Amino acid sequence: MTRRTEKSAGLPIIHDRAAGIDIGARFHVAAVTPDLCGEPVQTFQAFTGDIERMADWLVSVGIKTVAMESTGVYWVPVYEVLEDRGIEVIVANAREARAVPGRKSDVNDAQWLQRLHACGLLRASFRPGRDIVALRTYLRLRERHLEYGAAHIQHMQKALTFMNLQLHHVVSDLTGVTGMKIVRAILNGQRDPKVLAAMRDVRCKASMETVRAALVGNYQPEHIFALKQAVALYDFYQTQVDECDAEIERALAGLNADRESPASPLPEPRHKTKQPNAVNFDTRPLLYQLTGVDLTQIHGIGPYLALRLIGECGTDLSRWPTAKHFTSWLTLSPGCKISGGKVLSAHTRKTTNRVTAHLRLAAVTVGRTNTALGAFYRRLAARIGKAKAVTATARKIAVLFYNAMRFGMAYHDPGADHYESRYRERVVKQLHRRAAEFGFTLQEAAPQGVS
Repeated sequence: MTRRTEKSAGLPIIHDRAAGIDIGARFHVAAVTPDLCGEPVQTFQAFTGDIERMADWLVSVGIKTVAMESTGVYWVPVYEVLEDRGIEVIVANAREARAVPGRKSDVNDAQWLQRLHACGLLRASFRPGRDIVALRTYLRLRERHLEYGAAHIQHMQKALTFMNLQLHHVVSDLTGVTGMKIVRAILNGQRDPKVLAAMRDVRCKASMETVRAALVGNYQPEHIFALKQAVALYDFYQTQVDECDAEIERALAGLNADRESPASPLPEPRHKTKQPNAVNFDTRPLLYQLTGVDLTQIHGIGPYLALRLIGECGTDLSRWPTAKHFTSWLTLSPGCKISGGKVLSAHTRKTTNRVTAHLRLAAVTVGRTNTALGAFYRRLAARIGKAKAVTATARKIAVLFYNAMRFGMAYHDPGADHYESRYRERVVKQLHRRAAEFGFTLQEAAPQGVS
């Protein structure tokens, strides 16, 4: 028996100029291969000057690509500094790099990331270009302001309830025309229910008598003060939202600076109702020039949702080879946990992806429409439940969005009746095939009343 003396060959090196960085709140640990320098692992503070010094060191040893984990938001300045130096940066998923052999430490983490990346075992997380990232930042900040403002709407309702003013029961939206006009009049000292009820908008469904009865309250100075502060904070966040809208419009104009307008005119909108919390400018012409397609023709995707999808995914969806890759990234496709030829789990993964949350809301909305997507949602909801129907419909909307952005597909809704007839044809065809397998022949029943 021959004794083996040679070591088994390791994994092939794909990136010979790769580095790994363990990101931290106070310091970062960078690791390169030992053959590039005498001190392959170095620690740098999280200050900007130290990050730039780390980037200079990586460039000096000839590093071309760097891998790091997405630790909180601490990786963002490191990513941007390294990107400015011409280094390709990979933000890896923590699930793919967590199996660190041996005792865990910052140095071991950096070396393990470097080793995995050098062997090509890490996949880059999706991050759009700088212009899209700026647009995404404005949109996310806008949504945060809307959330903060919504909390102060609840504070207004609470203050009104303390005074037994049942305004939020007689108007559908406290922050609408009627609600805010009455609230501001109360803060200006008006207490007469008849005068307050006269401010009712003509579109308000509640009658004048009902509004007048709801505005007889028990006014106390401390509750008036609480209402005043809630309204002031709500107005403040509305001002911040308006400033974000101006920056969003400026960012879209910058993205369209070098783009020509499409040859075909913009299609007419499907409906002219304004969406709640929509931006205060018309986004459809800007998005049409940016993408070349009218995404709002897809049922479930309105102007604001189209803007959010562009802000999160960008305009180049070639990063996902197929629609299946795209829906898998959104965690809208079934899971695939298989061991020993047995499917262990087919549940969709949990995610915090903002695009997925918006698509699920769109699926719920489109389920109430008389469209092909609505018929698809209702059929699945009756058969497998609403939760799975929402996921499946959201996946269909995501596929339509991908095909429109990637291949310029124009969407035309065939209608719920067309979908139901196609579904009936498929079911009948399957029944004929199953009957033939058992030696039977199906025959269409004669209409009732015919002998």
